[in-house]
Amino acid sequence: MKMDNENYLQLAGIQHFAFCPRQWALIHTEVQWQENVLTYGGQKLHTKVDDPAFSESRGDIIVSRSVPIHSHELRVYGIADMVEFIRDDINGIKLARRRGRWIPRPVEYKHGQSKLASCDRVQLCAQAICLEETFGIALQEGHIFYGRPRRREEVRLIDDLRQETALLVKEMYNYHTSGVTPPAKYRKACERCSLIEVCVPSLSQRQTVSQYLDKML
Repeated sequence: MKMDNENYLQLAGIQHFAFCPRQWALIHTEVQWQENVLTYGGQKLHTKVDDPAFSESRGDIIVSRSVPIHSHELRVYGIADMVEFIRDDINGIKLARRRGRWIPRPVEYKHGQSKLASCDRVQLCAQAICLEETFGIALQEGHIFYGRPRRREEVRLIDDLRQETALLVKEMYNYHTSGVTPPAKYRKACERCSLIEVCVPSLSQRQTVSQYLDKML
């Protein structure tokens, strides 16, 4: 099946949409972007990882960076920060010009720290689904490297996470098809968003005339 980028959504947008659907629409539909210290820190971290020509072996692990991936099931495409191939001669798959068998493991890099919300994990899960389609193998885990504590977090690719990922992508396509930008909903996290001046979430806290009249009556 041929992939058409014009009809596929960017995989990185899943993290934006899970964090805030309006942020996703402003970036991916309206093509608006602003920098702040958090986005700059994220870009600086990724410059150390983004090298599509990089590949090295570390014993029973092959490391590849900036790996192009896509999924026909989800209809998304993007770049995986890093994919590690772990040697497993029983359950793994064959790789060109490599002896033995290997299991791919996506590793996503994030500037900040681990979150209770699943926005980082669904992005990683989408990457894993892309790799599963490419290599015809079921994956059990992926890793997220957080720059602030400088350590990895293991993410189990359980059914609930896969279902959440698929549902988010479906909702993204609904907004994408309609061309509608979701309304602003002010949260504490809005103060740290680089798009706060474009989004103006504080306006969502103001009452409309009809709301004021309903309240008074």
